Amino acid sequence: MTDISITAANVLPGSDARTEGGTAGATVTAGQMVYLDTATNTYKLADSNSATADARAPNGVALHGASAGQPLTIQKSGDITIGGTLTPGVAYYLSDTPGGLCPVADLSSGEYPCIIGIAKSTTVLDISIQASGVAL
Repeated sequence: MTDISITAANVLPGSDARTEGGTAGATVTAGQMVYLDTATNTYKLADSNSATADARAPNGVALHGASAGQPLTIQKSGDITIGGTLTPGVAYYLSDTPGGLCPVADLSSGEYPCIIGIAKSTTVLDISIQASGVAL
């Protein structure tokens, strides 16, 4: 799978960003997809082929880096400058690499498709997370 290469320093929320704060439950880098682990009430890296159902349904995109136990702000919806190169009009999905983002063409068997958003330009992703709950 070819994930989008994200430069963490270039991840920026848009003016319409809906964010929330919490605590990191693992080491997280800006631009990675995260889910809320309800057992620990912490954000961990989402993964489209995880054995854990919650991990396959991300809550948002990390806006900065954090280590386990540190505060973390995530973006749940709205425009985000993702820090990587996108193809306008293409849907981007949660990857089978923990925390990763990939184009729709890179989804494969065994993954649980979860759309993260659609590219509005080569740098801006319109986040609108929708998890399918079914495997390919």
